[in-house]
Order: sequence, then C-alpha cells, then structure tokens
Amino acid sequence: MTTQAQGLHTHVLDTLGLALTAGEYPPGSVLRTDELAQRFEVSRTVIREVVRVLESMHLVESRRRVGVTVRPTAQWNVYDPRVIRWRLAGSDRPRQLRSLTVLRSAVEPVAAGLAAVHATPEQCRELTEEALGMVATSRGGQLEAYLVHDIAFHRVVLNASGNEMFARLGDVVAEVLAGRTHHQVMFEDPDPAAVTLHVQVAEAVRERDAARAEELTREIATGALRELDVLAP
Repeated sequence: MTTQAQGLHTHVLDTLGLALTAGEYPPGSVLRTDELAQRFEVSRTVIREVVRVLESMHLVESRRRVGVTVRPTAQWNVYDPRVIRWRLAGSDRPRQLRSLTVLRSAVEPVAAGLAAVHATPEQCRELTEEALGMVATSRGGQLEAYLVHDIAFHRVVLNASGNEMFARLGDVVAEVLAGRTHHQVMFEDPDPAAVTLHVQVAEAVRERDAARAEELTREIATGALRELDVLAP
C-alpha cells in the first residue's frame, strides 16, 4: 500500500470508527460500500480494507446481498486500542474513562504485587528509571513528556507481573493514560502525591515487597478515580 493509500485508509477508518462508536449509525444500520466510496472519494478497495478492519473489531459485519451491518455495542471488541481511542474522543468520554479506570484498579494492584515477585533486575531498573522520569517531568506543564514515562511505567508493571493476560492490557492502559492527557482530563501538573506513589511502587517491587507494591498501586488507582470525579463527572 502506498503512503497516499495508507493516508486515505487511516482517514476513512478513523472517520467511520468515530461515527460508529459515537452512535451515529445505530445497531442494524446498513452501510453500502459503493456509497462510502463515493462519500469519501476513495476506491472500493480502500473501503473493503477499512471494513475488514472494522469487522476485526466486531463493530460491523458484512452480509452478502445486504451490505455492511452495524453490530450491537455488546459485541464490540472494547479492548481494542483504536476502539478505546475513538470512544474517548466522543461524548461518552466520562463513562468510558471511569469504566477503564475501574478495570485498571482491579488489575494493576495485583500485577504490581506479582511484579514484586517476578520482576527481573532489568525490569526493576526500568521501573525506577520511568518513575524518576515522571518526577522530572511532573512540573512546568510537561504533560506530554510525563505521559511517555507514565505509560512506560505501567507497561513495565504489567509485563513484570509474569502474567501474559495482564501484559496484553498494556495497550489498553496506554490509551487510557493518553486519552486523559489529550482530552484535558488531567490537572495542569500531575498530583504530587500520585507521582510519589509511583516512586514508592518502584521501590517496593525492587525490594520484593509484594503486599506493599499492591497496596501502593491500589492507592494510585483510587486517586485516579477521585480525579475523574472532579474533572469528568
């Protein structure tokens, strides 16, 4: 696929994905590939490729002699990072953020406790480096730089848990953290107490203190839910 074709594919995919997740096409709606090709001024090949991606997310299904049918919300792959990104860009953002943050609060404390048991020396080092990076970028409106370290920190925790199911949630957590930042559901500077907690989690993991790592991570999750009460009620 050429660069131009990739750009068209991405544009059409994002536009349709945003519309579908925003409810502009209710479940059962039928989309015609020829009409979509005309609307977006692209080839039917591009539309077919986009539809295949949307099918992989279970947002739509293709039916012979019918067209592309929008599937019910309950059937969507809500863990797909692009679906999360699209939903966070819509009007349902507060509810989606809360749902994802509750998921994090259920998983990440347990993952941190496991990381204290299973983390390699390299992972312990990475966790400490990312926590210190968060400290260094937590002042002066450096939210984008802070986000890089924040995402990396939580990926290390999930990977270091030794549980492949937890590790696969790294992209989900990354989209939540990015969504909070890009949609201004964050204070201008991160909460100092939360930053300190991340440093303490890194210490607990390095010291192999599973109970403390789990407890501290639960405090981080609780704090994130409190922030949502203020910033995205």
